[in-house]
Amino acid sequence: MIEIRHVSRRYGSVQALNDVSLHVKKGSILGLLGQNGAGKTTLLNVLTGYLAPTKGQVLIGGHDPLLEPAQAKRRLGYLPENPPLYDEMTVREYLRFASELKGVVGKFIPAHVDEVMAFCGLTEMQNRLLGHLSKGYRQRAGLAQALCGDPDVLVLDEPTVGLDPKQITEIRALIRQLAHNHTIVFSSHILSEVQQLCDHVVILDRGEVKLDASMAEVSQSDGAAVRCTVCAPESRFVSRVRDLDGVRRVTVQPCDQPDHTELLIEFSDDAQPEKRLFALMSSMGVPVVHLSRSESSLEQIFLDVISR
Repeated sequence: MIEIRHVSRRYGSVQALNDVSLHVKKGSILGLLGQNGAGKTTLLNVLTGYLAPTKGQVLIGGHDPLLEPAQAKRRLGYLPENPPLYDEMTVREYLRFASELKGVVGKFIPAHVDEVMAFCGLTEMQNRLLGHLSKGYRQRAGLAQALCGDPDVLVLDEPTVGLDPKQITEIRALIRQLAHNHTIVFSSHILSEVQQLCDHVVILDRGEVKLDASMAEVSQSDGAAVRCTVCAPESRFVSRVRDLDGVRRVTVQPCDQPDHTELLIEFSDDAQPEKRLFALMSSMGVPVVHLSRSESSLEQIFLDVISR
């Protein structure tokens, strides 16, 4: 459904993207990860036809957004990080306008807008000015405009940013429903969100693809990770933990308890890492407050990729 072939993009002397190639299958959800400045937004702008690549080509359903903009963009719905809303319009007026732009036949627009509003939970807000909506409803309105015209592909850039926990849960539920009938490219800084929603993940770093793998492959990664909280200052024991057999990485985590240190410890094998840690802490007389296996394998892989 989406082909990105050897795409590069420069801004003057800055190489924002460098030889990026991706393939997104029909009906899949691809999670796009990367630090600030990694090239995620530039890649989405090239994908949607907003920017032209310096080199390479993008195809959406076999159509190039630059050479065949009408055919390519008819298949595409885009929700940028800041939804493109006209505050002086009502929700219904805005979605009718978006449907006209997407080429929906005039006599079908009222029913189409009703369907989109119902799906996004906007029916009760249809006569409310967009400028008077809460952040959560504005995000829903932005998602609704992306759905106008019933596109095959949805590009969602940080769709849950700035929302409260309840709103995040609701937007995630909508995305799960959309995955049944759409191909989705989903950019986020929230690793747990990508792990919950996506079946494929791509990690960008400095404009290059550093990882392109299915979530099944990510979850089958070797090794183990353990979270450990102890009642002792970091300087007392971290170097000893790093010297343990099989330790691949030790990352000090934020901890709001005074005189406590929390670590994420990655092991290259899965042979009882908790037992080795507990034995070390006992021999040093360091009280262990918490010790558990970490399930966030995507977090470990992300840290490993960007550190390389």
